[in-house]
Amino acid sequence: MPHVTHRSISNRSISNRSISNRSISNRSSTHRSITHRSISDKEFRMSQVVDIGIPDQKLATIVHGLSRVLADSYTLYLKSHNYHWNVVGPMFHSLHTMFMDEYTELAMAVDEIAERIRALGAPAPATYRQFAELSVVPEDTDQPGAQEMIRRLVAAHEATARTIREVLPIVEDAPDQVSTDLLVRRLDVHEKTAWMLRSMLA
Repeated sequence: MPHVTHRSISNRSISNRSISNRSISNRSSTHRSITHRSISDKEFRMSQVVDIGIPDQKLATIVHGLSRVLADSYTLYLKSHNYHWNVVGPMFHSLHTMFMDEYTELAMAVDEIAERIRALGAPAPATYRQFAELSVVPEDTDQPGAQEMIRRLVAAHEATARTIREVLPIVEDAPDQVSTDLLVRRLDVHEKTAWMLRSMLA
């Protein structure tokens, strides 16, 4: 029977752990890759055949773009509702009312965007996980003061406007006139709201 030293056992153990760690790391990378693909390919796959004169590949691209706009809009809705509940200070009444107006408008908007996605034959994203992965609007992790709330809403409306501008050429190229009209109207709202909020910081 060959003599096995403690050191050789220890070396093999370290080697096995290294292999195991590399394996875990590889699985983690693969999992992240699969998760990313599932958002773009699986969860927003066309669930129904829709024959409206737009090729399937373009429909799928439009749906993904609208899903990004929906995610930004819903995250912005939550942010506005949060600030409506939690704003304090001398501007409480005016901001409390203004934030309510904003989240009420956004609540109607997310419904319209989601229904457009459904009309194109795809499921609309509807979970916090999906919204977090699709949205560029950051979630608050603290409790900002009134002025900071305004600044963050300006940034969120501007970010949503940028997303819409990225998606607009895609829907115009399809051509998808209905989605184009929807996005142009949403762009007007976000740019105008950002301007009004920005004016309060002057």
